[in-house]
Amino acid sequence: MFDAIKSLLGFGPRVDYAQLVKQGAIILDVRSKGEFSGGHIKNSINIPVDQLTGNLGKLKDKDRVIICCCASGMRSGSAKRILQSHGYKTVFNGGSWMSLQNRI
Repeated sequence: MFDAIKSLLGFGPRVDYAQLVKQGAIILDVRSKGEFSGGHIKNSINIPVDQLTGNLGKLKDKDRVIICCCASGMRSGSAKRILQSHGYKTVFNGGSWMSLQNRI
């Protein structure tokens, strides 16, 4: 159970997010538009998690790597599950956007 909680919060096995971004991964920030406008990772896409299902058309390539982020890792964990349930192949929970920014 502890491993499931760690994974949900983005504390799973070490992932080289910088390398994934260099290889073309999308950074998907699932915070609200207001939170996003207060600061975000350069070139990230903002689709609030509660609007994600209705905006999947903005993420056309289901084979492209997607790294989700939010404020703490909870919403990005939800976004990861939503994307995977819609057939997106490689989705990571990058946790908080500030932490992710420091890792890329």
